[in-house]
Amino acid sequence: MGPSVNPRFLCSYRRNFFYLCAHERGCIDMIIVNVKENESIEKALKRFKKKFDKTGAVRELRARQAFIKPSVKNRAQKIKAAYKQHLQEEANG
Repeated sequence: MGPSVNPRFLCSYRRNFFYLCAHERGCIDMIIVNVKENESIEKALKRFKKKFDKTGAVRELRARQAFIKPSVKNRAQKIKAAYKQHLQEEANG
């Protein structure tokens, strides 16, 4: 069976990956990198880093360092959308 897990977590096994779900926070995917025969540890580490970057964990941590009010988020989104639209209009000429 799977590894021993804190009872607060639900653990299931699917396609060579273990999925841990915390009741409070939703699902967390564990990153598993299998090192192939005759593969250097640097290559395996590079694959691990690539998978880790795709999860967006660091971005989320940085975003959660300080609370941003929803009105400020919405304003930033509108400014960004207006900027993108301006760039598209310039490109279309």
